[in-house]
Amino acid sequence: MGPGVGTVKHMAHIELRELDDDDLDAVFEMMRDPDAVAMAAFTAADPDDRGAFDAWIARQRGAAEVSSYVVTENGGFAGTAAVFSVDGDREVTYWIARHAWGRGVATEALRILVSREPERPLFARVATHNAASRAVLEKVGFTEVSRDADFAPGVGREVEEIVMVLVPTLE
Repeated sequence: MGPGVGTVKHMAHIELRELDDDDLDAVFEMMRDPDAVAMAAFTAADPDDRGAFDAWIARQRGAAEVSSYVVTENGGFAGTAAVFSVDGDREVTYWIARHAWGRGVATEALRILVSREPERPLFARVATHNAASRAVLEKVGFTEVSRDADFAPGVGREVEEIVMVLVPTLE
């Protein structure tokens, strides 16, 4: 038997709740983590610019086509997830805090997020080098549809980005 075979893995309780003002400091700090910024690549030009962050989050919260959530793990802050529109297409995004990496939090949060969004197809974008996020998207059923290279502020250079899609399931 291999590792983990025959054992029951305890799963943390993951939920999505509405983003509120009390979450903004935690979201700002999470999105400044240098390792996470390098993995995400397509981030704010200056992750330490609180004024730019506040303006960006205010635009997101004020947009009717954006649904922003806080990911919680056992009630505590573990990240963010959102659904938004780009040129008429619905797209998902998520950002998981470092303390919640590697335990299935992103996968469960994304499953919850896509279950709340009825529109299909749903799209997602991921930097090619972000293997962990690609794996999360694949576990939830997203498949690659295209690749493109663009300037990524988080790493200060051009990065290949994968566009993935979740299509309707056949009943």
